[in-house]
Amino acid sequence: MRLVNRSQIPETGVSHDLEIRKKVFIGKGRIPKLTNFTQSILKPGQSCPCHAHSDMWEVYLVESGEGRMVLNGEEIMLREGDCLIVDPGEEHSMQNCSSSKNLLLTYFGIEE
Repeated sequence: MRLVNRSQIPETGVSHDLEIRKKVFIGKGRIPKLTNFTQSILKPGQSCPCHAHSDMWEVYLVESGEGRMVLNGEEIMLREGDCLIVDPGEEHSMQNCSSSKNLLLTYFGIEE
């Protein structure tokens, strides 16, 4: 068993943009095939550049705020409560569309 509180986890930058902050609740190697269980905050207007993961799925839950994901060229508007699965190899980017509210995402990756 492992119990951790968000306040105990250090903040780091996401690999795609170090200005976007994240807290990794569960890192790679702790649970087979789980690469991470993370929470990130995108500030108003902040975006994560387009990228793809060839060997894992990502599952996003919008905890609060609103955002726009471009997934393989298709724009998808996301709002609080939405859950989105990104399959291996799909190109995706994320942007906080708000001018005043943070976009809080909880997400995890699962190896193929």
